[in-house]
Amino acid sequence: MIDIRKLKELVRLMVANDLTELDLRDDQQQVTVKRDGPNTTPVVHQAPASPAPQAAAPAAALAAAPAEAAPEATSADDGLIPIESPMVGTYYSKPSPEKPAFISVGDQVTSETTVCLIEAMKIFNEIKAGQEGTVAKMLVENGDAIEFGQPIMLVKPA
Repeated sequence: MIDIRKLKELVRLMVANDLTELDLRDDQQQVTVKRDGPNTTPVVHQAPASPAPQAAAPAAALAAAPAEAAPEATSADDGLIPIESPMVGTYYSKPSPEKPAFISVGDQVTSETTVCLIEAMKIFNEIKAGQEGTVAKMLVENGDAIEFGQPIMLVKPA
């Protein structure tokens, strides 16, 4: 059974990014969310996952691959708040290869500060900090594949 909070977040992201279809698969389940247009309600279909055709293997492998072990929290991380990925995709720390990173360790952020881009389905989504504080630790590297809810950095609250 899919977590309703994750499903609500997927629907919110679909509406915010004007997507009409989203298909997620792993070894245990498959979820497809479709909507006709920007002013319609999404419809969700959930079914046990069946083996994906070979042509779709790269996309299915990204969704089905187990999340890489995130760095373990240490006692030094106590009191730090994670900024988590709101979606599955590829993490980018800068707007383009020749530009500087959005933020670095030690930078001050506000709730509206763009901290990274996450590419999902060929769409680049700006991720905001959502909180105020100082970036204390980066947990992923530029170009890493990330999962929904995966911590991407830690912030020391203001």
